[in-house]
Amino acid sequence: MEARRLLSVLLFLTISYSTHAHNITRLLAKHPTFSTFNHYLTLTHLAPEINTRTTITICAIDNAAMSHLLSKHLSLYALKNILSMHVLLDYFGSKKLHQITNGTALAATMFQATGSAPGSSGFVNITDLKGGKVGFGTAAPDGADLDVFYVKSLEEVPYNISVIQISKVLESDVAEGPAPGPAQVNLTGIMLAHGCKVFADTLLANPEASKTYQDSVDGGLTVFCPLDDPFKAFLPKFKNLSAPAKVSFLEFFGVPVYQSLSMLKSNNGVMNTLATDGASKFDFTVQNDGEQVTLKTKSTTARITGTLIDEQPLAIYSIDKVLLPKELFKAGAPTPAPAPAPEKAADAPKSSKDVAGAPASDSAPADSPDADGDVADQRADDNAGVRYGSRRLAAATLSLFLGLLLL
Repeated sequence: MEARRLLSVLLFLTISYSTHAHNITRLLAKHPTFSTFNHYLTLTHLAPEINTRTTITICAIDNAAMSHLLSKHLSLYALKNILSMHVLLDYFGSKKLHQITNGTALAATMFQATGSAPGSSGFVNITDLKGGKVGFGTAAPDGADLDVFYVKSLEEVPYNISVIQISKVLESDVAEGPAPGPAQVNLTGIMLAHGCKVFADTLLANPEASKTYQDSVDGGLTVFCPLDDPFKAFLPKFKNLSAPAKVSFLEFFGVPVYQSLSMLKSNNGVMNTLATDGASKFDFTVQNDGEQVTLKTKSTTARITGTLIDEQPLAIYSIDKVLLPKELFKAGAPTPAPAPAPEKAADAPKSSKDVAGAPASDSAPADSPDADGDVADQRADDNAGVRYGSRRLAAATLSLFLGLLLL
């Protein structure tokens, strides 16, 4: 009987979690006149941050209002701050907006939560005006008048998520402020000083990859640099890569968006990298178990071991293994007592153009004890199982609960 009660509680929690989960991209996809706003929520990576919140209001602006904002030609960093001002960390449905206590409410925004908003500049003033109007304005001392108005409700899941339309952009000089310039940050200097000297030296020796990293800082960058011992052991395999493959491999350790450690702990899933280019996905999967965050490819699992820097728009973390992208390496399978073989020209790695999209074999043994996989000489392995495994596990767990309850 106790077991049956426990299963009932677990089933309730599972259903409750499913009910409260939301996807802002899918919700806005129902409303084509907000497609530009929706696109930039994804481009600035605000969408996954919104999806982790359970009590939130998105003040959406239509395509015409977004065109006005984009005409300012702001950096992606500034655009993210502006759009963060449109995400309120409280629930305001249509009914609540017209029943605000004392007629005025001060709502914290996602921009305030970044810690980059001085004073009250990251708050929004919401006032129930005469004639049924509801006005919005920034709460900074020099903030604009209440000249932004509530238009209509787009989507509401009471006390979970509310998506409303407002008449125009919430202006904020603070949010539009310039991002730290790339020249102000010495990426490799930070790595050199914190146990990632071998990776930093290798990056410095590759001007193309190094420039890609430096050019990406302005718009937000997260780097996962392997510690010295594992990367030093991997160097012989790295040196056997073609020149284009070396560039892709080094860029694979950078993600073109800022990700704090708390964001990584809450955002499990596939993550694109600086090397991602069309069919050449060059991605890895972020997973966490409590406080531990791991990065996974087809053949490697690496743990984040330390934080070198975490100051928006840049975060650099150390990892304990060298991640091997499936586009360049195939998963190695151990074989009993492998005999040493002489070097042959056929074993030389192909260029990245030859590798991406060619057929592969999962059964080939690793050719070095210092790496987790071989240079890929056919095609990249299918990663669908990684992406959908968790969903299948959740479905199986739910089925098990239902089956036991019916006993």
